Amino acid sequence: MYTVAALYHFTRFEDPAAVQGPLRMLCQDQGITGTLLLAQEGINGTIAGPRAGIDAVLAHIRALPGCADLAHKESRASAPPFARMKVRLKREIVTMGQPDVDPRARTGHYVDPADWNELIQSPDVAVIDTRNDYEVAIGTFDGAIDPGTASFRDFPKWWQDNKHRFHNKKVAMFCTGGIRCEKSTNYLLGQGVEDVFHLRGGILKYLEEVPEAQSSWQGECFVFDGRVSVGHGLREGPHLLCHACRRPILPQDRARPEYEHGVACHHCVRETSDADKTRFRERQKQIELSRKRGEKHLGGDHGV
Repeated sequence: MYTVAALYHFTRFEDPAAVQGPLRMLCQDQGITGTLLLAQEGINGTIAGPRAGIDAVLAHIRALPGCADLAHKESRASAPPFARMKVRLKREIVTMGQPDVDPRARTGHYVDPADWNELIQSPDVAVIDTRNDYEVAIGTFDGAIDPGTASFRDFPKWWQDNKHRFHNKKVAMFCTGGIRCEKSTNYLLGQGVEDVFHLRGGILKYLEEVPEAQSSWQGECFVFDGRVSVGHGLREGPHLLCHACRRPILPQDRARPEYEHGVACHHCVRETSDADKTRFRERQKQIELSRKRGEKHLGGDHGV
């Protein structure tokens, strides 16, 4: 069983590149895989591996400037959820494209998972899912508004186009682990919205702490690792990943006529050209050849 740790923290790294090398080396030494993003605004990512290795990496990160109170969320995976370790430098640890947004300055009111149901059931509260459309498609909270955005960068435009719908409303927002809401609530406060709330610890914390019988969550929660989705109690969900478009699919979707392993699914079959599909077939062929030789391929598909 593998320990999976999801984490983010907004702090000021004057030189993220100086943090990158030692962090990558430690992860490799400890047998940790996953992705960590570094920017001047902080750190974000998900890692997996043995218990001792995860503890060593978390201790290292908490020793970095301004990271002593870093929080993380843990779950388990029965198979390795990542093929390799990546520590990358970025302009933002979650891309919104709004240079004036700074969650360190202020955010919305945090709402603990135990109090979330009561808040979102209030008639004067509008509940907004800040995640991408393909994430929302497999699960969300009862009554939540889906902006239908393809990426988080699209959220500010969606808000400008739709803010008239939320006049005199309190706004409650949620995302997978909380990081997107740190930025989106700061953005709304900057736009003059007075009463803004967000789910502390995100959907993952809610699914961990709130009993299924009392839950307002419907479906599964998309996660950016080999498990693809998790449900109540953070148990692994049924979804697989289409490795052409990176959208979640169910096992029965592989029986659909549009599905070709590593090439297309019913979501993306009309989105890619014949040339794209030819390229994907060649990539899948190389993956299979690497697997037969017992090697890891950089485009590996975690066996699904």
